[in-house]
Amino acid sequence: MRAEHAGPDAVLFDMDGTLVDTEGLWWQATVSVAASLGRSLGPEDIPYVLGRTVEDVATHLLTPVPPPTPETPLVAEVVRRLTDAFADLIEQGVKVTPGASELLAELAATGIPTALVTASPRTIVELVLPRLGHTFDLVIANEDTARGKPYPDPYLEAARRLGTTPTRCVAVEDSPTGVAAATSAGCRVLVTSPEKGLPSLTHLMTNDHPPEPNHR
Repeated sequence: MRAEHAGPDAVLFDMDGTLVDTEGLWWQATVSVAASLGRSLGPEDIPYVLGRTVEDVATHLLTPVPPPTPETPLVAEVVRRLTDAFADLIEQGVKVTPGASELLAELAATGIPTALVTASPRTIVELVLPRLGHTFDLVIANEDTARGKPYPDPYLEAARRLGTTPTRCVAVEDSPTGVAAATSAGCRVLVTSPEKGLPSLTHLMTNDHPPEPNHR
């Protein structure tokens, strides 16, 4: 790791709902695909949709498993539908979370490595990255670990590739699923939301803390 800075070895950012206000778009895409499967989603489905991998959401939409017919979609087909629907909405425009650009610029100026640790597929990440105007030292997308959030695997892999340990990293998350993943990995966690915005670097360096109750 680079040693020209004080503080954490790295800051690990969730993407959807943390750096960009896209969770509403993901929910919208999921509701649309669910409707095509004859399902209506409600508040009880939120924990199975927000912060989850696209495979997990596809499996949820197909649970209970319908009787097999030639028309029954496979999980892979529902994954494709979800990803395409989400991408279409992102291409129409996304809102960067207030304070995100400033915090990323401060981290770059200070030399603290940054990683993007997201449950989204890499195709979605590639649509969002240009809107952030920041070069991350590492991107961990859905395809990069066998298990996604809420398992700790994505954060463990990010720390490993950055040559440090999770206890030396600060994770910035918004969803209970992401907080669970980062906490299980051993990261210090800063909980935020599009409404709260991202803190300044000074606040992040001095006030990172164990998880607190999420706004959801």
